[in-house]
Amino acid sequence: MSEPQVRPDPAFALLEVYEAALPEVYGYLLSRCGNRAVAEELTSETFLGAVTACRRAGAPPVSTPWLIGVARHKLVDHWRRREREERGLRLVREAETVDPWDSELDALLAREVLAELGAHHRAALTLRYLDGLGVPEVAHLLGRTVHATEALLVRARAAFRAAYLEKEGRDD
Repeated sequence: MSEPQVRPDPAFALLEVYEAALPEVYGYLLSRCGNRAVAEELTSETFLGAVTACRRAGAPPVSTPWLIGVARHKLVDHWRRREREERGLRLVREAETVDPWDSELDALLAREVLAELGAHHRAALTLRYLDGLGVPEVAHLLGRTVHATEALLVRARAAFRAAYLEKEGRDD
């Protein structure tokens, strides 16, 4: 009966390059994000991710350039995560912002102005404010991204406000 052979953990290859690669990876990240705490966190994530990656079958040999590539992916993930968080905060702020002008609308005049807007503005405003749909749902129905829909709604509100004020004969 033969004894099972023990294979060394492929992650040990990281130990061989760790000391040389650490300042390179950290420097790469710091130069791109400009924040020491974020660079430290991403460096940590890079090496943890590298441990997992190098244990997979067919993983490339561990090297500093390979680790820089892993760091690049971690940095992009960080930027995406941050953008999602900021977008969510913007949406919350927009939802919490009360525009006193909204309460002063004359319903008949508002419908008349809405009917005169371009189809894309009218559709966006109707779905969002008359139907009460959220921006993601409006985006889906209009076949746009959420970001593009947010921008469309900003332009549509501005066009509506300008036309409404013009019809009302005020210059607010």
